[in-house]
Amino acid sequence: MVVLSQPILDSLSHIKTCRPTCNIFTEIPIIDLSVPNAKTLIVEACKEFGFFKVINHNIRMEFLSKLETEALTFFNSAQQEKDKSGPPNPFGYGNKKIGPNGDMGWVEYLLFCTNTQLISQNYSKAIFPGLSQTLWGLVNEYVSAIRNMTCEVLEMIAEEIEIWPRDALSRMIRDEKSDSCFRLNHYPPCPELQPLSGRNLIGFGEHTDPQIMSVLRSNNTSGLQICLKNGTWVSVPSDHTSFFFNVGDSLQVMTNGRFRSVKHRVLAEGLKSRVSMIYFGGPPLSEKMKPFSQLMEEGEENLYKEFTWCEYKNSAYKSRLGDNRLALFEISAAH
Repeated sequence: MVVLSQPILDSLSHIKTCRPTCNIFTEIPIIDLSVPNAKTLIVEACKEFGFFKVINHNIRMEFLSKLETEALTFFNSAQQEKDKSGPPNPFGYGNKKIGPNGDMGWVEYLLFCTNTQLISQNYSKAIFPGLSQTLWGLVNEYVSAIRNMTCEVLEMIAEEIEIWPRDALSRMIRDEKSDSCFRLNHYPPCPELQPLSGRNLIGFGEHTDPQIMSVLRSNNTSGLQICLKNGTWVSVPSDHTSFFFNVGDSLQVMTNGRFRSVKHRVLAEGLKSRVSMIYFGGPPLSEKMKPFSQLMEEGEENLYKEFTWCEYKNSAYKSRLGDNRLALFEISAAH
């Protein structure tokens, strides 16, 4: 029998749990970027799941392992050292608290701005004084590589759904004022989970990503789950050699609901540490979010009001993690 100490109980008391699920998702669309029909398969995956896995991405495993190792070195350091880079405002080091509205999770993280105007050594020392220059350099290199891959995928999507120019989506992320960001998540082992009435501790609660597209890579520890159209939660098998792409709310709006912004969450693992790295591809703050006119069929009505990314971001920042953020911007909500 495991007896939980009061400090551990206190640290878990504000974090949600859920019933365990044994549903392993074996139908994840796997996209080989080197094959001729990759763009067709990507669009099909965006419509059906809002989620797919990319292989043959040409990003070296040695580099990914080095970034993961450096991230773990930081997360395994003394709490007082990590706290030097926090609390996040919104960038910096965060621990258990997710956002400003009371959401909690069994997670600690580093959140980085990726705007090229702000990335500099002085910026890194001001916001992340507890970060090594090695980790800072690896993060910058990673973001550059993932941005390029994300733009490649978005250009394949534009070709397949016939919106022009080819960079209609990717230009928003390549823009020097792009409001993209990058997060390193660490879900520490929690062996104390075992006696919690058979329920799973939630590391990061259910949510959709508000940006255009998100790209995730994690170590070989499971925990990621996505919600299917029928409301069933399924577990995504871990694969540290590949990247997982999520359709975000903004892309759902720009395709007038053809693509699905996937709801997802992460469950804590009792005995293994999980490290994930997520690039959130976002547009400039002034970018107007509305369906592409080339996509609209005759007589088709807009599902969403037009808004700027800044308006949507501010609205999302005021919401809880699991809220349906797009509901306020649906046309039906305006009448």
